[in-house]
Amino acid sequence: MIEQADLDAAVAANLLSSEQRAQLTEFVRQRQRMALGADEEQFRFITGFNDIFVTIAAVLLLVAVGALGARVDAWFGALGVAIASWGLAEYFTRRRRMALPSIVLLLAFVGSVFVTLGAAIVKITGVDNVQPDTPQGALYLGIAGAGAVAAAIGHWRRFQVPITVAAGAAALSAIAFAIVATIMGEDRDALLTAVSLCGLGVFVIAMRYDMSDRQRTTRRTDIAFWLHLLAAPMIIHPLVVMFGLNGPAMLPVEAMAIVAVYLVMTIVAIAIDRRALLVSGLAYMIFALQSLFKQTGDVDLGLALTCLVIGLFLVSLSAAWQRIRAAVMPLMPAYWQERLPAVAA
Repeated sequence: MIEQADLDAAVAANLLSSEQRAQLTEFVRQRQRMALGADEEQFRFITGFNDIFVTIAAVLLLVAVGALGARVDAWFGALGVAIASWGLAEYFTRRRRMALPSIVLLLAFVGSVFVTLGAAIVKITGVDNVQPDTPQGALYLGIAGAGAVAAAIGHWRRFQVPITVAAGAAALSAIAFAIVATIMGEDRDALLTAVSLCGLGVFVIAMRYDMSDRQRTTRRTDIAFWLHLLAAPMIIHPLVVMFGLNGPAMLPVEAMAIVAVYLVMTIVAIAIDRRALLVSGLAYMIFALQSLFKQTGDVDLGLALTCLVIGLFLVSLSAAWQRIRAAVMPLMPAYWQERLPAVAA
């Protein structure tokens, strides 16, 4: 079987071009997905241990660049990280097509552009203690968010890393939050509602990508994966905070409310065949169950019971995922059945 290292060697020997290697890799990937069926959620995270090795090296290099640059000024250090991230992506993303380093370098690039603009604004204005939920802080956030969106667009046009769309969506959400904060001031409920609505918007975009690729054989399914991973906490966290369900002394009824929200999310995840939603919202489920089991008075026992319940739930769900989908899908309206991934035979 031909490995990624073999393809890299073929490119180095001028037997294949970088474009041909990328096309061949995508072709094989699509064939594997079709063989497994649309009901199996596929995601390419690493192509080999070299991905991990390169990622560690890149992170160390970026940390060093940022730290050295920050000795001059914060914005200068962030700018150095942005430039270094792009330069590394030219080789490891555009030429080598390495999955994990590409993800890390994209996040580093967009994030450092955001920080560069934010730090530069603070430097220019001389105000370094601005809260994001104030009009002035919202303005700064909006400007930095706009820069991050532009950075994500430029990165996508050059490298087309699937997570780029989610990074751009996060930056757009920051802009929307800034606009609401500018208009509404420090109205907590309005700001939390804005975050939740942005999350719903990201979810809708993710579904558009999903419905355009029911068989999940193209790059669009990877884009949708990252969008779903972003959308879940944006939707759930504001609801948790708005209803006062995140305090240190959570009442049993509040914990049960969080469990109920997670179960609803589980049904949605099964229907759209996206386990990423469950992973993204898992922290809230753990927190709620831990609060419930604390009522026993034994903290260690509560932690053990939490792990036991969640572990059994997720293992059972994973083992019976296709059978559960087969039972849930007939209950869906025909419109959705025709657009969601089909249940594997």
